[in-house]
Amino acid sequence: MELTKEQQQILDGAKGETMAKIMQTLVMYGETFGATKMVPVTGEMGHLVTSFGLGVMKPVYELMDKLIADGAVSGQKFTVDPKPLDKNVPSDFLKNLVFRKFMYSAQDSYDAQLEQLGLADKDGYTCACYFDQVGNKPKKGDVLSWAESSAVVYANSVLGARCNRNSGIIELFGSIVGYVPYFGLLTDEGRKAAWVVEVKTSAVPEAQILGSAIGMKVMEDVPYIKGLSEFLGRELDEKTCAYLKDFGAATASNGAVGLYHVEGLTPEAREQGEDLIAPNARTYVIDDAELARVKASYPVMWKNPEASPKLCFVGCPHLSLEQLKDWTEQVSRGLKDRGLSKVAVPTVFTTAPAVMKEFQKLPQAKTLEETGVVLSYICPLMYMNNPLAGKMPVITNSNKLRTYTTARYYTSAEILDIITGGGRK
Repeated sequence: MELTKEQQQILDGAKGETMAKIMQTLVMYGETFGATKMVPVTGEMGHLVTSFGLGVMKPVYELMDKLIADGAVSGQKFTVDPKPLDKNVPSDFLKNLVFRKFMYSAQDSYDAQLEQLGLADKDGYTCACYFDQVGNKPKKGDVLSWAESSAVVYANSVLGARCNRNSGIIELFGSIVGYVPYFGLLTDEGRKAAWVVEVKTSAVPEAQILGSAIGMKVMEDVPYIKGLSEFLGRELDEKTCAYLKDFGAATASNGAVGLYHVEGLTPEAREQGEDLIAPNARTYVIDDAELARVKASYPVMWKNPEASPKLCFVGCPHLSLEQLKDWTEQVSRGLKDRGLSKVAVPTVFTTAPAVMKEFQKLPQAKTLEETGVVLSYICPLMYMNNPLAGKMPVITNSNKLRTYTTARYYTSAEILDIITGGGRK
């Protein structure tokens, strides 16, 4: 790898041993993937994926202490993934004991470390850091050092920034030293589409299932999607961005997609069109039957598949403000239509703390509270990692949560029907 004079000086120890080791790690990481140079991180803020204070992560905490002691803190402020705990989320004594004493016992001390390293704000805990209310929204062409899969795919695809699917800690190193290795999705060639996906459904496809289908088919490749903008339109308004957020998270978790292009809609597709399609790109056609096949393939991980759901999570990734308002309206109307006042299944809507603050200023906040739905800032996945929670029959409309936990997937319409008293079909 060819380094600039400044980069070489850092590697040689001009800024201390710790910075030299960070640079060495990034160089080795880049060389593994064929990078020939390092490029500056140009995004205004970083984002860390490791938000959870698992007691077993002692090497991470020792590393953080070393970085802080040596002054190797982040060169840019950063946001971080959601916290794993919230006393308002339905739980019980045994679950709380596991959470506090065995799982996330280092949460408070780890939060303090994050503040010293460069945490932008105490409300900056969210997987959807690009929400306007959070303030970590990269510009087109920005080079980032992020790892959160749903944030990376959104930044690359919807915002036109450039970021590889890095790992935890590696993303922090890039923010500290201010450089990342140049390969993959940072390059023009790496952003070419190896697949053309033709959407030929009779109606707008469920974002989570469409994303799942594409992710499982193309894996880590870049897809160029045709036909979807016929349903979504050609403007990246709030509703469309929310759809693409959920769609992208499914492509990234059910596969390993870090970038997708939607014909006529996403920034690079609007500018370059089919020039983004690589030679010999393969084709994948998605129609109603294909979506039905994909959904039917999801395994049911419950011990008793016929059990009644005990908990419902909506918001993985975190819900946008518009989604919160829309869900509130639908739940309230659904309950009223059935003559009910409270949801039939304990339900948690999750969103960013900054979005929650804005929502609580609106009349819909009282309406949602009256339905019995809990509004929280946690990461549902971190909640479900509790072995006792994993044994519960939990339902969700998130393909990411369904993939990584025992939660059972239902479409948003099905979830709405279940929690407003329609029962599980």
